[in-house]
Amino acid sequence: MDRGYALRFDSKCLVVRNIPYLSSQLELCYGAIVSKLVFTDQNHVIQDDHQIYFAGDVPYGLNGQPIPNLAGGATTMQLAKPDVVVQRSFSNKPPNGFANLAEKIDHYVTILAGPALSRFPDAKIYTFDVDHDVVEDSIFKFHDTLTSRAEIGDLAAKFKEDVVALIGLGGTGSYLLDFLVKTNVKEVRGFDSDAYYIHNAYRSPGSVLEAEFRRPKVEVYQARYDNFRHGLKLVDKFIDASCAEDLAGVAFAFVCVDKGSARKEIFDLLIALGIPFIDVGMGLNRQDGALAGMMRATLLQPATAANILSQNLVETSDQPGDEYRTNIQIAELNAINAGIAILRYKQWRGFYASDAATYHLVMETASNRLFSFTCP
Repeated sequence: MDRGYALRFDSKCLVVRNIPYLSSQLELCYGAIVSKLVFTDQNHVIQDDHQIYFAGDVPYGLNGQPIPNLAGGATTMQLAKPDVVVQRSFSNKPPNGFANLAEKIDHYVTILAGPALSRFPDAKIYTFDVDHDVVEDSIFKFHDTLTSRAEIGDLAAKFKEDVVALIGLGGTGSYLLDFLVKTNVKEVRGFDSDAYYIHNAYRSPGSVLEAEFRRPKVEVYQARYDNFRHGLKLVDKFIDASCAEDLAGVAFAFVCVDKGSARKEIFDLLIALGIPFIDVGMGLNRQDGALAGMMRATLLQPATAANILSQNLVETSDQPGDEYRTNIQIAELNAINAGIAILRYKQWRGFYASDAATYHLVMETASNRLFSFTCP
């Protein structure tokens, strides 16, 4: 910055703009260097590796040939500001690597801009044009370096306007909460009216404090995740047909309740409000002395919900004697059930690819098989 580089911080990357280079016609062009950063804490970064990304065409030397010894190739990277469009990557690692990020940038500037500065001496690199408008994630309280390192910012952005309701924070619901807190949704709105007891600790993620027992679940989980993100609102409430106002603005919902009668009332409300949702469920029984059963995730959308419900794939009335309600500790199955549900939601949003319009996913524990039901 002191030397005058046109710097910007965007999507956990250092962007160095105004880099002159020569085109194939030896014309003066300007591009930008992009280098991924790794945050060691909230305020310190280290360089990711020896490579850079470049927003610009192939740079040429004075001899009219592409600059040699620049490994890499055509690629893309999603940045928040649209004026810098990454088109390729370069790799030119010196024998001893780079001591620091400044050395790395200087190295590539010399290679890329050297021919242009020789042919056009008046071309300027050091413009002191620092962009102080830091492009930052608005929802997370920690830098989301996972997204930037994986180069999936364009996919993560698919959730950014979603308000997601999570109805029920029991075993599967607690794992879904953990997944949603770390997803780039605008708001996670959770509802549960139960207290947090010892058995909940055995089938929910995270560490446990003895002082948490007997407190409302929503208070426990609000405190547990409040330092991770903005837009987390957990309410001590049982959702029923009278709760339309609580779901105002919700784009998608997860239903994680184990009573069929409660599920039906919630279904009717969500369908009436036009909110698509995924219902999760689990059933266990003893098979030759061991536990066996299934985990289910069912996607219901207003236009198709009636048809799916008519297939009796989901319990909407109370069934006595369900072994799942006897507090058997099944954290791994809750986690798998939540994983199946969040996978289907992210497919629905276009984050993950999906080959078919699957509305019902079932995994059996004994056979280790996953079954899917798709729309014709």
